[in-house]
Amino acid sequence: MPWTEVARAVLPGGDVLTLRRNGADFEIRFNLYELMSSRNPVSERAMAAAACAHLDRSGARVLIGGLGMGYTVRAVLDAIGPGARVTVAELVPEVIAWNRGALAHLACRPLDDPRVTVVNEDVARVIRPCGFDAILMDVDNGPQAVLFPANRFLYEADGVRLIVSGLRPGGVFVLWAADPSPGFERAVAAAGYACERRDITVPGETGVKHTIYLVQRGA
Repeated sequence: MPWTEVARAVLPGGDVLTLRRNGADFEIRFNLYELMSSRNPVSERAMAAAACAHLDRSGARVLIGGLGMGYTVRAVLDAIGPGARVTVAELVPEVIAWNRGALAHLACRPLDDPRVTVVNEDVARVIRPCGFDAILMDVDNGPQAVLFPANRFLYEADGVRLIVSGLRPGGVFVLWAADPSPGFERAVAAAGYACERRDITVPGETGVKHTIYLVQRGA
């Protein structure tokens, strides 16, 4: 079956996000580049699991930068308790609308959960000192493939310090990346922290692996 365009969003700089469908599969493209798809969200779920393993799940406060197709939000919601709260920062309003419309069923309508607050805002403006037990970042395709130039500083030492400052003592920052990034690893070290790298094999995609990084704030 051919891919069919469902919707598109023109960003302030002229770049275009396109939502496309092929049968039960969806993908979002950034200009001509595949940004994400519904085919195999294993690494998004792995990112959520890595973060939630460090939480007091009953009352956790979690910030997710980048809504995507809602899989990370759903995985976090399934792992935390009724008293926990999740804030999702998404810069593109159309992505929020798509997650309430054409994409809503993919992750079982996570934005309808009363524990979730969605803000149409740059995630860097949502981070507040010592406000969160976990911060999950998936706003680009990783440090090696920055789609939005304003996000580049997030993968530098000052950006790492900003993100970690938003964590409560003992909290964890988890970053999703399409590929490993030695530059990001150096930035974490320059910021005064250590990071753990995990490579996630994508089933059904020969040779494809995604990477998640974990940075923990000291107690």
